[in-house]
Amino acid sequence: MEINLISAETSAQLTEIEKLYMEAFPENERKPFSLITDQKASGRVEILAAQCAGLQEDNIVGEAILAEWNGVVLLDYFAVFSEFRSRGAGTDILKALQKRYHNKRFILEIESTDVPAENYEQRQKRKQFYKRNGMQSLGYSADVFGVEMEVLGYQCEVLFEEYQAVYENVNGKKYGERVVKVG
Repeated sequence: MEINLISAETSAQLTEIEKLYMEAFPENERKPFSLITDQKASGRVEILAAQCAGLQEDNIVGEAILAEWNGVVLLDYFAVFSEFRSRGAGTDILKALQKRYHNKRFILEIESTDVPAENYEQRQKRKQFYKRNGMQSLGYSADVFGVEMEVLGYQCEVLFEEYQAVYENVNGKKYGERVVKVG
């Protein structure tokens, strides 16, 4: 599937992305969507719509919300609409993101597979998906606002302090201090 990544600018695109965001992420991992759109307006966050070539122009198959600081790009939120899951869309979008940011250090977080959880099997599958697509553990986890997250990178090394600095520079010092290294 050929994926086009476009900056979400229209209210229709942002509404679709917010719908997916609310569906895909648990409440304890979500920021207010208005905060994300405010961060986008100030240039601190990028909201991308993933479109499949050949579908209607307004048809969005997935979304990516990213923050960048000092050459490190954090894929903060990434989701695919349910009707496109298990059809290769996630892989195609991730590969398009890796290509888009090939000259940056590209990282993401996943819920830890080192702690007991009701969705443990889902967490394992998610980790395997990312590993199949070239993402590798950076060797540390972080408590991100009360949720333990593993940090993965694509063909790069990023120190915990650099990762934390992305949060601090996008969300402010007070929020950066709430991202704490685990272990």
